[in-house]
Amino acid sequence: MPHYRTPTGSQGASVISLRRLKPYYLVLEGLNAVAVALYYNYLFFFMQSRFGFGNLENLGLAVLNGLVYTYTAWQGGRLGQRWGYLRAVTVGIVIMAAALILGALLNASPSLSRPALWQVGVMVIWTVGVSLTWPSLEALVTDHEPPRRLPRMVGIYNVTWATGWALAYFAGGAMLDTLGLQSLFVVPVLFHAAQLALILRLRPLARQAATHRDPVQPVASEPEPPPAHTPERTRFFRRLAWIANPFAYLAISALVPLIPGLAQRHELTPTWAGIFCSVWFFARLGMFLLLWHWPAWHYRFRWFIGAFVLLILSYAGILTAPSLWPIFIFQVGFGLATGLLYYSSLYYSMDAGDAKGEHGGIHEAGIGAGIFAGPAIGGVALLLWPRIPQVDIWAVSLALSLGLVGVIAASRRAAAALRRGRG
Repeated sequence: MPHYRTPTGSQGASVISLRRLKPYYLVLEGLNAVAVALYYNYLFFFMQSRFGFGNLENLGLAVLNGLVYTYTAWQGGRLGQRWGYLRAVTVGIVIMAAALILGALLNASPSLSRPALWQVGVMVIWTVGVSLTWPSLEALVTDHEPPRRLPRMVGIYNVTWATGWALAYFAGGAMLDTLGLQSLFVVPVLFHAAQLALILRLRPLARQAATHRDPVQPVASEPEPPPAHTPERTRFFRRLAWIANPFAYLAISALVPLIPGLAQRHELTPTWAGIFCSVWFFARLGMFLLLWHWPAWHYRFRWFIGAFVLLILSYAGILTAPSLWPIFIFQVGFGLATGLLYYSSLYYSMDAGDAKGEHGGIHEAGIGAGIFAGPAIGGVALLLWPRIPQVDIWAVSLALSLGLVGVIAASRRAAAALRRGRG
């Protein structure tokens, strides 16, 4: 890593302050990952247990979540760029905590009419809050990083949230079994309270660092190396990643709402469903660790295609395998595939320009599009052909296959355009 110097001592101090804030931002991100994962993933178990939701109803719930998140995440990235990243995160956390407190109060009201509809409204408010956090957390961790440090910070960011997500899913079923359904709201609020306490500590430090921050110049004797790829190739891979990552989340969002039904079919309690069905979360975490420490995958198209093919096969395998051992193996493949597709999208978003909040918002909006499309395709298939066994699974698999064809076609068009440009 090159050494950096600044014209004045105060400016040098500001750069040190910025880097010292990054571990705190990562703690903030980890707490956010646990809180978000606990509520969203186990909301489907809650709705099944409390209101008798089946696959179709849970898919509909996921459709609404994705529809809201697609638009609000895009706007959340822009608002973070305009307001300041830490302020956007703070507002998002307050909204999420308020929504969860409202959900707990509504769940404790036995005389409430149409209680399921009220809980759907709570989820919508909560989703708006979530959309303000992730784009700005991504920007906080990667902002003001020189090119040589950026891959490392993206890797740390991915490993942090993936660890929180995996641990939350692993323990969430036991949380519901031990503490009851009300814990779905109360426990995430405790994590949000810890976040707000940390932000109170960070705000004056962040203001001080922002006040004195100026561009940092590398020492002349150790210049920053030129980009390894042309701007055209960088933009192409960024667009490719923005196309592929929504399909990864299309598969994820079509899978997670069906886990309560899968657990019921294989006679798994919420505790054991959380333990067993967290395998792919830990596999994704392992993939993040590999990609973080092995940068040779950067700008390699074959990795994209391999991950996409594995995504299709493993998604269908998890939901159609007749016993738990094949499901375990397919989960490993699913985690590896989703890990590479997500990591690629975030890395290329952060590697292609300084508007990190806005690029992070586009990255998250792509996730929202996938969260919407996956359950929407599965739900529509169930409505149109309810008598065909597992029609929702095959409809989603077909959509993923069409996405693979689209990515290959887009890559060929881009390659032809680059050849014409060179000619």
